Amino acid sequence: MATFFGEVVVAPSRAGVDDEESAEEGCEETPEDREIRRELEKKREIDVRWTLKSDVLPESSADELFVCSKLILAIGHNAAAFLSSFILDSVCWEVVGAVKLWNEWCRTSSTTNVLPTDSFCLFYRLISDPTVWLCQCSCYVAEDQQFQWLEKVFGRMRKEGLQVTILSTCPVADYKTQESTLTLPSPFLKALKTKEFKEQVCCPLLEQPNIVRDLPAAVLSYCQVWQIPAVLYQCYTDIIKLDTVTIEAFRPLLSSKVLKSLVKDVSESTKILKKLLITNESHNNIYI
Repeated sequence: MATFFGEVVVAPSRAGVDDEESAEEGCEETPEDREIRRELEKKREIDVRWTLKSDVLPESSADELFVCSKLILAIGHNAAAFLSSFILDSVCWEVVGAVKLWNEWCRTSSTTNVLPTDSFCLFYRLISDPTVWLCQCSCYVAEDQQFQWLEKVFGRMRKEGLQVTILSTCPVADYKTQESTLTLPSPFLKALKTKEFKEQVCCPLLEQPNIVRDLPAAVLSYCQVWQIPAVLYQCYTDIIKLDTVTIEAFRPLLSSKVLKSLVKDVSESTKILKKLLITNESHNNIYI
């Protein structure tokens, strides 16, 4: 067939079509595949088990909600250890809930007897003021499980009058700056807050183009959408394991409005911190 000079004519061809059709046929789900997928989805469902009855609400209410004025959420082993060392004790706080989940990185149970190195997610309530809650979440919540976590936790709380404080850690290598990360005084704190959070923050705000990710980002985004006052304190550190220096980096938060009334005796806190680290070292030592 005659064509103009330089014109490209693509002749019809079935080359590769048969392969594509066979690949599409091979990608079709079999009943066995669907069953396996359903079982995996079921296994990845998050189960939040509350151990207390909700506050009194009108009997006509179908969904009973917990009244919570402050929720302090520690995500990661170091943030959780900070709360254990400086805030939590068995006299003033009671366990009110546990999250049971499974994914490729971790699995948790509903037990409340945990070690610092365990993966767990527990909720506590201040006995003297039941509207003040803490959460230690040292387990990894996968991306496809984060929405479940948010709905099953915040879905049981009244959002009116609620204020959320989030503590988390991430590698200092994730921090974007024009300077070399080797010159940064690691560990250091940065804050990110919702528009509704009006209180003074305890450290510099996180600069653009830095972002946060995983469960801390999901919680902060949820609070922004629901117009809940919330602040995230992110500790950038070059040590990923349980570490005294990283835990101590959260100390400036003890003077914050939400935490200063909850701080226990400092000398006792130091003892607990040492005990946590000794337990951690013993747990990680294969010769013990």
